[in-house]
Amino acid sequence: MVLRLVAGWGSVGAFQLFGGGWLGDLSDPLMAGLLFAWLLGVIVWLAFGVVHEAEELAHMLGEPYGTLILTLSIVIIEVALIAAVMLSAQEAPTLGRDTMFAVLMIVLNGVVGLGLLLGGQRHHEQSHNLRGAAAYLSVIIPLTIIALVLPNFTTSTADGTLTVLQAGFFSLFTVALYGIFIMLQTGRHRGHFMDPEEVPEDIPPQPKGGAVLPHIGLLLANILPIVILAKSLAKVLDYGIAELGAPPALGGVLIAMVVFTPEGISALRAIAANQLTRAVNLCLGAATSTLGLTVPAVLVIGLLTGQRVVLGLEPANMVLLTTTLILAALTFSRPRTTTLEGAVHLTLFAVFLVLIFSP
Repeated sequence: MVLRLVAGWGSVGAFQLFGGGWLGDLSDPLMAGLLFAWLLGVIVWLAFGVVHEAEELAHMLGEPYGTLILTLSIVIIEVALIAAVMLSAQEAPTLGRDTMFAVLMIVLNGVVGLGLLLGGQRHHEQSHNLRGAAAYLSVIIPLTIIALVLPNFTTSTADGTLTVLQAGFFSLFTVALYGIFIMLQTGRHRGHFMDPEEVPEDIPPQPKGGAVLPHIGLLLANILPIVILAKSLAKVLDYGIAELGAPPALGGVLIAMVVFTPEGISALRAIAANQLTRAVNLCLGAATSTLGLTVPAVLVIGLLTGQRVVLGLEPANMVLLTTTLILAALTFSRPRTTTLEGAVHLTLFAVFLVLIFSP
């Protein structure tokens, strides 16, 4: 932990002092590659620290608070990286869309598919709380359609964007729905997001604030360097994609992978331990938080900076997204999962990867 924080805050100090010169001229491929590897490695390492502290809080506070803290922390990192790229010199109108779509594909198909496949091999069948999964999907499906599909069919604009009025009201509706969901998740319907074998009476008493505060401090100490270093990583990433002639969507995929790899590993560990409900909370919670918070953040940044924000997906990706939502609803509509569901989700994830480079 100490080494991670020293590396994180040391990198912050180094880029504050010398970053202007290092990032001013990225024409040397070796130098650009070293800077990218340095920033990426430190940010991923810090992200693992965020997951660790969130899991410590999860043990203290119980579910769903631990999962909620983790997903909110990860979304803060996601928004920071997207904002850093959007506010950089080069305009990136589709970055928010590409990142959110990549998050949904990685979480709902990649992590869920691999987890169910491995979990089915180890435990044959695994059970989860149906009511919690249904609650997540009842929020994910409409928010996904509003954010990534509906902009293609509005008549006020013709390029997958939203008008100022639409962006303002859609952001308000999204935040309101997410807020209601959080209230129910942590309030009267808290039991829907716990293992079916648990009962509210069995939940241990909540710890005193003194036991929780150190972990909250460490959580923030891991998040803040990521937020500060995001701008430097954005410059290197932006330059690298442009120089390599890579697909623009690759930027969103890389951000999604950087942000959600530690959380994905945590979900896979939970599945290996036969804690499918926790894994469902992590995966579906990540998708819900991304849609509930990243969409308004991207739209607000666009409105404040005057940048064009394209949210509507391309036709092929809309088909893939719709298929994913239908499949997720079918997968989590049954009380037990098997390897078959995992294999189908992984197939869709493979299709997503192919479409990045061959749309």
